[in-house]
Amino acid sequence: MMPDWESGPTDMAMLVAYQEGSVVSRIVTKTAGGSLTVFAFDEGQSLSEHTVPHAAVLHVLEGAANVTIGGTRHRVATGEVIGLPEDVPHAVDAPVRFKMALIMLRH
Repeated sequence: MMPDWESGPTDMAMLVAYQEGSVVSRIVTKTAGGSLTVFAFDEGQSLSEHTVPHAAVLHVLEGAANVTIGGTRHRVATGEVIGLPEDVPHAVDAPVRFKMALIMLRH
């Protein structure tokens, strides 16, 4: 079910469920200018180091994650955001279960 943005607030963490031993993702919206995807990471899961040709913002919705950007590791917890610059290697790992929203900013 897609959120009805015009009817009021949406709890993005409720748009995706944890699955044992997996990373689950759901595209919430996608346009020429960018996208919004929510993820649920089970404990111990990760996204390996990669780059993308556009900037992004990672917002932790619940739990905590380790986000490595250009070789520097950051701990990001519930309610916190971190920017992912374009063309800079980054990776995400889940020391505990966590959910995040990823906002891609295409230009």
